[in-house]
Amino acid sequence: MQGRVALVHDYLNQYGGAERVLEALHELFPEAPVFTSMYDPDGMPPAYRSWDIRSSFMQRLPGVHRHHQIYLPLYPLAFRRFRLEGYSVVVSSSSAFAKGVRTAPGTLHVCYCHSPMRFAWNFGQYAEREQIGPLLRRLLPPVLAWLRRWDVATAQRVDVIVANSSAVAQRIRAWWGREATVIFPPVDVERARPAPPGEIGDYFLLVSRLVPYKRIDLAIAAFNALRLPLKIVGEGRDRAALMAQAGPTIEFLGQVPEDEKFRLYAHCRAAVFPAEDDFGIAQVEVQAAGRPAIALARGGALDTVVDGVTGVLFPEQTVESLIEAVRRFERLHFSTDEIVRRARRFGRARFKVEMQELIDRALAARSALPRAPVSEEVQSVWS
Repeated sequence: MQGRVALVHDYLNQYGGAERVLEALHELFPEAPVFTSMYDPDGMPPAYRSWDIRSSFMQRLPGVHRHHQIYLPLYPLAFRRFRLEGYSVVVSSSSAFAKGVRTAPGTLHVCYCHSPMRFAWNFGQYAEREQIGPLLRRLLPPVLAWLRRWDVATAQRVDVIVANSSAVAQRIRAWWGREATVIFPPVDVERARPAPPGEIGDYFLLVSRLVPYKRIDLAIAAFNALRLPLKIVGEGRDRAALMAQAGPTIEFLGQVPEDEKFRLYAHCRAAVFPAEDDFGIAQVEVQAAGRPAIALARGGALDTVVDGVTGVLFPEQTVESLIEAVRRFERLHFSTDEIVRRARRFGRARFKVEMQELIDRALAARSALPRAPVSEEVQSVWS
């Protein structure tokens, strides 16, 4: 592929699955600058400090790194004001705003979509577990209505849309009226090492940020009732409330190093996922370590967990449904080799190959089309 590439990402103040995708894209295009609304070096891996990261005016707003939600109406403006002249390809990594960046005439814009913005399209479900005061609940609906219109409009200007799961592709079709190519995100499956059969522990594992929509409260209630050991890895604002709910079989480990996380995966009986994830990298990580996943049958789990083969899917987001899934898990036998084999298809190298091939195809298709003249009005925008 010839020409300059730019990467665009929503924000860089917290580390999760979207940032792992950005890292793989940066490996694919190491010279590409990263345009983002704001960047907190202390909240991101040290390697990011060697990147060419270009933040918007929002970087200077007070408290933006810790309380970025209060600046919700400003994100569209922040990305609109970026000027991306001179790039052949722009790749946006977006779950909300990055895809709204303006590109110059002739630039190929590929959006890797983690999900259309959930808080705008499904606010009732999103806010159900959040502490949102009555005043804010009255003020938000017109803002969210405007954001949905903006979301649809900016989606039409993207040339190629990539979804991280089949569930996200369905949302894109329903909410944006666009078709998307599914390319699963990169998972470091090579880091996982299954434990010998005799070294599997007696505990179940949950790896997640401790925030309301992850529904860790369901897992705690279920394992309190089952009186089975559950280890919880992760941090978040819900930790105190969850610890108060937890019985004697629940253990909170906080954040752990990556090597320790994979050791815990390899030695657990199974990992538990009570939330609807857009994809669910942790669900693949535990399978790469040879252990089954017990997951809600929604979202990315439908792509990553084969019921009865690599784990157990449960239909309802309730304590009772999760309890029944754990009991069903205990009646089944799983092949470690088969679980690992199926997890390998989500590797990092595969992601980079598929993204490079998609971009190359899109560029080739564009070069084969007759080039329309650019109007003086459009040219003036970029002058």
